[in-house]
Amino acid sequence: LSRDFMMTELMTTSLPSTESTLKKGAIYNWNGFKICFPPPDRILLTSVNVTLFICPLGLVVNGIVLWFLGFRIKRNPFSVYVLNLAAADFGFLLFLALSRIVFRLCLLNFSMSLDLLLAFTFSASLSLLTVISAERCVSVLFPIWYRCHRPKHLSAIICALLWALSALLTGVRSYVCFSDSNEHCEHVILRLTSINFLIFTPITVLSSLILIIKVRQSSLRHQPRKLYIVILLNVLFFLLLVVPFSIVAFFREFINYDYFINSILMLASINSSINPVIYYLVGSYRNQQFRGSVKKAL
Repeated sequence: LSRDFMMTELMTTSLPSTESTLKKGAIYNWNGFKICFPPPDRILLTSVNVTLFICPLGLVVNGIVLWFLGFRIKRNPFSVYVLNLAAADFGFLLFLALSRIVFRLCLLNFSMSLDLLLAFTFSASLSLLTVISAERCVSVLFPIWYRCHRPKHLSAIICALLWALSALLTGVRSYVCFSDSNEHCEHVILRLTSINFLIFTPITVLSSLILIIKVRQSSLRHQPRKLYIVILLNVLFFLLLVVPFSIVAFFREFINYDYFINSILMLASINSSINPVIYYLVGSYRNQQFRGSVKKAL
């Protein structure tokens, strides 16, 4: 077994007490997360501190979007997706902030639950991004079918299925990696990561690129130019802030995953902070009533 496997087995068999985890130089490694490094690395601590600064801001932004979409604005199929995306990103930022605090204090006995919650909310957020991008693309390519034949409650059903899928994937990883015989942990993590890297990420990028081309072609005739800019920013942010996470996780066996993961999480926190705002604005351009609500909010 590799060193990571042995560390995982030791930690899942007998968790250290809070007092012992405060000792300088303690190390805990599960799913590639080293919670306490001896000695602290300057780049590592900088990324952790920046993440701790970003997370509260993102929580406020996502909280505002949740409040507007949940209580102030009449829901439409698109806003249901954005509402669920804001909820997933809010949870991700909350658990990420707590995990960074755990990192700084070396409270290792809290880290396993936070890692699972992080995986759950990140998976939900990424799958929602994929569905949103794909449905926007369909609405542009097949506008008549989309308006006339799309099931009324499709958004709510898809969101429920995506939350259930994220819970299932997280549950599988938890069961395999924390069971008494966890030699298959790395293989399961690699396969689950492949879903993000080989399915969700390509669909999101391809759908967004198709949407950019279509909106660009019709920007002078039908679509507002601001919509094109917002969608373009959406794609750029996804490529810069989300795709690196999937790449690093997918190639974890060939790179120093523990060194990169904290910087990648910092990028993911930025993405989760701006995601709802971008899609909120996209939705506002697609619906006159939603646009009026955005202007009032601003």
